[in-house]
Amino acid sequence: MLTNLNIPFSRNWPLHLMIFVFAVYWGFTAIAPTDRIQWLMESILPVIVVLVLAFTYKVFRFSNASYLLMFIFLCLHTYGAHYTYQGTPFDKWLKASFHSQRSYYDRVVHFTFGLLWAYPFRELLTRAAAQRGFWSFGIPTAVVFSCSACFEIIEMVAAFVAGQHGEEYVGLQGDVFDTQKDMGLGLAGAVISMGILAWYLHGHPTDDNPLKGIEKKLK
Repeated sequence: MLTNLNIPFSRNWPLHLMIFVFAVYWGFTAIAPTDRIQWLMESILPVIVVLVLAFTYKVFRFSNASYLLMFIFLCLHTYGAHYTYQGTPFDKWLKASFHSQRSYYDRVVHFTFGLLWAYPFRELLTRAAAQRGFWSFGIPTAVVFSCSACFEIIEMVAAFVAGQHGEEYVGLQGDVFDTQKDMGLGLAGAVISMGILAWYLHGHPTDDNPLKGIEKKLK
């Protein structure tokens, strides 16, 4: 089903490249971040994700397509952590060009979380639990929504513990419905991702990996 699953880690050069690029990128963004305390708080979850993927690699090996999607998301998050989600160059451009009063990069990352992580969650579900049919798309969407809710709870706890830095970490920016909107965007991203995948597989019932072409080019 997924063409690179039997490649040993020693010969999986696309994964080596992703690890190297992210390590260099993460190290570069660790130099003089806008707010060191907030950067540390934002960096905890990516470090946990990378460690979990590393220690479970022999037990469950994702496809390079899934690793690529996770890599893109981690880079987006790391970018926001370096500048703080309220002060990225993207937001400065947005405010200058469209006279926006709010920083929207955090909304972009919440949306891309659902868009990019639903596929790896589905791969885990279909291979580890042999789930097929509607629930192979519905459960990953629910998992994304649940993860978004858990992250909002973590933000709330951080706000209580860290005081002012915690409030900046939460990033409400005066919007009392910020939490609900963030969760909604994560859900929307997952629905779009799984909707596109379901549409693709409906037209290609024998191909359960629409990113196979990308993987072949990476080999």
